[in-house]
Amino acid sequence: MTSLMFFWAMYKQFFPYHLQVHIEKYVYKLMGWVSSSVHIKFNEYSGEGLEKSEAYDSIRNYLSTKSTALGNRLKANESKNSKSLVLSLDDHETVEDVFQGVKVKWSSSVRENHNRSSTNRDKGFGERRYLTLSFHSRHRDMITKTYLDHVLREGKEIGLKKRERKLYTNNSSHDWSSWRSGSKWSNVSFDHPATFESLAMDPKKKEEIKKDLIKFSKGKDYYKKVGKPWKRGYLLFGPPGTGKSTMISAMANFLGYDVYDLELTTVADNSELKKLMLDTKGKSIVVIEDIDCSLDLTGQRKKKKEEDEDEEDEEEKKEAEKKKYSKVTLSGLLNAIDGLWSACSGEKIIVFTTNFVDNLDPALIRRGRMDNHIEMSYCRFEAFKVLAKNYLEIESHDMYGEIKRLVEEVDMSPADVAENLMPKSEEEDVEICLNRLVMSLEEEKEKARKMAEEEEKNKAEKESWRKKKK
Repeated sequence: MTSLMFFWAMYKQFFPYHLQVHIEKYVYKLMGWVSSSVHIKFNEYSGEGLEKSEAYDSIRNYLSTKSTALGNRLKANESKNSKSLVLSLDDHETVEDVFQGVKVKWSSSVRENHNRSSTNRDKGFGERRYLTLSFHSRHRDMITKTYLDHVLREGKEIGLKKRERKLYTNNSSHDWSSWRSGSKWSNVSFDHPATFESLAMDPKKKEEIKKDLIKFSKGKDYYKKVGKPWKRGYLLFGPPGTGKSTMISAMANFLGYDVYDLELTTVADNSELKKLMLDTKGKSIVVIEDIDCSLDLTGQRKKKKEEDEDEEDEEEKKEAEKKKYSKVTLSGLLNAIDGLWSACSGEKIIVFTTNFVDNLDPALIRRGRMDNHIEMSYCRFEAFKVLAKNYLEIESHDMYGEIKRLVEEVDMSPADVAENLMPKSEEEDVEICLNRLVMSLEEEKEKARKMAEEEEKNKAEKESWRKKKK
């Protein structure tokens, strides 16, 4: 063994590289004549631009479970797209795998890259890593047609489970060619803690939403059978503070999806909107919050009345100029989310949120685009019990009867209820927090009574004025 290592070192040091290539070519050919094994090589980088190979990453993810259990030498990598260390085979290490009774071998190798082009130097490709699959030639059909598909599918699933989920926001088109980012989307880690268990909503309604999400996530073959793109639209509507953004976070955490927060006011035109949508990946939720406020999408089908510019003040002119930046139209938005372009990437959820659903164009929220309309309403007793459990860790109390009566009579958002339940100091206990909530509910009830009386008084005065005028 020592002699072999000595001659190998001499061979690598003193033989010219082009001569090594020729020698190794004939050695491999000779081995092919006497061996019954088949070898398939998977490079870490492929293509003219030497892009990272998705197949290589999927195989490495698949082998991570095998190498952890069977490998003697492992390599721990910190991947920027993974939330944990990725264990893989160390260089020049081999591990076995068995599939349908057939034994195969995977080996990890590395060789020095002798291509000294400026592109390779800039990208740091001083070494080329690759994985080699070896198996007996009589199993060729099974390996190439079944086993490799199994490995790539399982590896992709493992990668999705281990990946660090992201929250994306779209960049201005002026930054797309920037040397610093050059990307259509910027991202940060998505760490929102919201879950369906902590969401203040009626339990039956939450279960319906969860079942709908599970059905969608497992519906690839079904959507293909019925001839629809694998996507689903959700319209979340209701007053401010009712948990629309929290619902989106709970959906993303439940499914393990990334979130793309699309800001329409920074999108220049319809063409740019399509490019942004094409740059989103599957297993994601594309969100347009407060869509009725993003752009004037509600009145684009109506004839606008001419206004005298002399009567507009300076502030109104400035606001009008800001809105003129984006030339995204209602038709362009509909085509981007539900036209031919929507079928370009699968397993995607589109979410619109609004405080005023009646302001939206019916074509924007029709079934087929926004398939599931979810009303996020004021806090009622079932939602209150969830909040009380979250903030005070209680499931029942003597004051629940009075609180139940008040929350059914008073329109208070879950955000306001949660703020009253949250202890403000170490000295505040359950009694203080519940009493504060009761007082706030009673104050809101009194305000609502006074507003109703005022409205009734104004109505009576108007009616009296009409009668006098007649």
